[in-house]
Amino acid sequence: MSASASDIILHNYPQSPVAEKVRVALGIKGLAWHDVEIPRLPPKPLLTALTGGYRRTPVMQIGADIYCDSQCIIRELERRYPSPTFMPSANAGLLWCLSRWTDGELFNLGVKIVLGAAGDNLPADFAKDRGLLYLGEDWAERLKQANAQLPHLVAQLRAPLGWLNNTLSDGRTFLLGPDPAAIDAQCYHVVWFLRGRWDGGAPLFSEFPHLERWEKSVNAIGHGRSTPLAAEDALALAQSSDPVTVDPITQNDPQGLTPGTRVSIGPDVDSGEQRTEGMVCSADADTLSITRTTDQVGTVCVHFPRAGYRIEV
Repeated sequence: MSASASDIILHNYPQSPVAEKVRVALGIKGLAWHDVEIPRLPPKPLLTALTGGYRRTPVMQIGADIYCDSQCIIRELERRYPSPTFMPSANAGLLWCLSRWTDGELFNLGVKIVLGAAGDNLPADFAKDRGLLYLGEDWAERLKQANAQLPHLVAQLRAPLGWLNNTLSDGRTFLLGPDPAAIDAQCYHVVWFLRGRWDGGAPLFSEFPHLERWEKSVNAIGHGRSTPLAAEDALALAQSSDPVTVDPITQNDPQGLTPGTRVSIGPDVDSGEQRTEGMVCSADADTLSITRTTDQVGTVCVHFPRAGYRIEV
């Protein structure tokens, strides 16, 4: 099945927990989307051709607009498809603050537990790649520390699981009430990851019956309606499409960004990842959008979140 310039394309792979977060988000919205499966490990040449170097999973494409990082993806899905909302609450700002914890400290704790528990059983190439991404340049030593400190790490996880369990103890179906929200997907992807990748996940979760009931409810949402798409077709669609018009830069940008400024951007961690370069076309407190042109994909607009990313002029 071919895709059109207005269709959602998700570049991901089945085992990715962050992609699972976005797949659940697509299920909450009940959306149809095209599934481009990417490699679990670099190189990922057909993905980075679109992003300009960004290699993390997932990436969403709509025509010639490329959305990097799940927070940017979720925000754009809410803008384009406001009903049903990801924020069935008057406290959207607080929920975005909470998402920085679920997607940051909570997820990183899950990664340390999974990698630490696996120890020397991890394939060498996978251990090095994920170690650099999540633990930094001294990943090998940190991996040993995670293995040695596993009981401590599990204790750190047990507390927030209890908090979530207590929140759900009044019988509510989802974290905010009867309707699923983005925060359900953002918490669920950590639980999904730990249950699927760590032998201790199921025994630990059994201590929290309300959490397990919620987990089943989120799982039942599904992923919307997906159809497979070849990566080559996604690139061809980008080349034949034009990026959407985005609002210009808001006032008082702390980095003095202006339209046409050449910048590079990447995750604000020392992981050795390639940064994406391009010309600024839009910037506000939440998002940076840059354009870049190549023979392979034509002109695309690549969108990044500001939170958690470093921009260099």
